[in-house]
Amino acid sequence: MTERLTSFGRVLVVAPHPDDEVLGCGGTIARLGDEGCEVHVAVVTRGSLPEYDEATVARIRAEARASHAHLGVTQTHWLDQPAAKLGETPHSTLNGALQGIVREVRPDTLFIPFVGDVHLDHQLIFLSSLVAARPHQHEYPRRILAYETVSETNWNAPYVTPGFLPQVFVDIQNTLERKLEAMAMFASQVRPFPHERSIDALRALALVRGTRIHRSAAEAFVLVRDVL
Repeated sequence: MTERLTSFGRVLVVAPHPDDEVLGCGGTIARLGDEGCEVHVAVVTRGSLPEYDEATVARIRAEARASHAHLGVTQTHWLDQPAAKLGETPHSTLNGALQGIVREVRPDTLFIPFVGDVHLDHQLIFLSSLVAARPHQHEYPRRILAYETVSETNWNAPYVTPGFLPQVFVDIQNTLERKLEAMAMFASQVRPFPHERSIDALRALALVRGTRIHRSAAEAFVLVRDVL
């Protein structure tokens, strides 16, 4: 029997870039919303010239809004840090941005990218999320889970960087199709199979993760902290 997720309380999903939140935990977001939880998504970075013009940024944000509405996200927050340039950004600036959103949302559960992801933005956001969630504060997230992002988490160097070894699995057999539909709304980001950012690849990963817990589909997470 699958347990309800109401113990997650108020949830904040930290996404380095638009679509990471759907790739990593779209099915879980949909389940949380269905079960009455308040779910916030913080998109940390924004594309800028010369890589992204304003029309492209606006299109991706429109895709994100449609995708989040489909999943039942309560509110989307845009932190507007420079995409693919966080390595050149003062770490205190990124820390401040994450601390600000954690204080605003006051999440009980925090979903963050995995520290071993090959993308430097993901690594730095993982670290700044932990700074923002330090437990010496009056209020802090009791539960922190790191999600996997296809084409980032599994493209690192085995035995050199941390491997994604999940201990927490969320049954998404009833929300997998919503996750895939939400990802399809990111038309600018979806790629044809066999690219990992394809609908078929996401379905395959969910099926494989599901077999670990004898379910037809699941999302997997690394537990960073759980205060009971």
